[in-house]
Amino acid sequence: MSDMPSCQFESRPRRIVIGSGGVQADFCASCSVRPTSVCSVIEPSDISRLAEVAVETIISPGRGFIEEGAPATDFFNVTSGTVKLFKALPDGRRQITGFAAPGHFLGLAVSDSYAFGAEAIDTVRVCRFSREKMGELLDDFPKLERRLLEEASNELVAAQNQMLLLGRKTARERVASFLLDQMQAGLLPGQPPPSGGRLHLPMTRGDIADYLGLTIETVSRTLSWMRAQGMIEVGKGYAITIVSTPKLEVLAAGNS
Repeated sequence: MSDMPSCQFESRPRRIVIGSGGVQADFCASCSVRPTSVCSVIEPSDISRLAEVAVETIISPGRGFIEEGAPATDFFNVTSGTVKLFKALPDGRRQITGFAAPGHFLGLAVSDSYAFGAEAIDTVRVCRFSREKMGELLDDFPKLERRLLEEASNELVAAQNQMLLLGRKTARERVASFLLDQMQAGLLPGQPPPSGGRLHLPMTRGDIADYLGLTIETVSRTLSWMRAQGMIEVGKGYAITIVSTPKLEVLAAGNS
């Protein structure tokens, strides 16, 4: 098994206040990631149904909340923070397979057990839905079922892109693709990334290197090269400023 910390977390059930005007102070209705998550297809008049089956869960940095091979009892919708996704080897080693940002829905591509592990990089908040209660909800909301199917399809595309990245792309192309993916996180489906802007990358250089199949030294050298080429600026801590998205896109596509 992996060396992931035990899966413990703090849960906060939703509190729905019903007034003369309907649902008041509804956390789900005011959720900042709702426009980009699977919950966006639920009409405002029905949001209380969703809130009834959602449990707000807070995960501390470094704490695991999905264990590979454990019974798949819940789905998780990330509402804040960044999650590290990984596969484990029998000797305890791990391969990072992705990062989940706010708006990501975790737990779709599973049967009776989870096929991956998940760990909070920073403080993470998720909405946790039991599979049983979510199944009952899907019976009444076919739009939600279609949206979940779209999300599962997107996961398949992401897995195919990751295979291409690891199998064919150069180190510079991999890092450029990673930065573009991080810029896209949190945007509406189909919305193009901005021409530039500041990125907060809470994951370590080691995590980035693991995910990209590179060494830490190669990632650092590549970022320094990108800065020299006028593509990015590297700030203190986890801050990177994208100076030219078009240059990164050309590099990621292998046209440099």
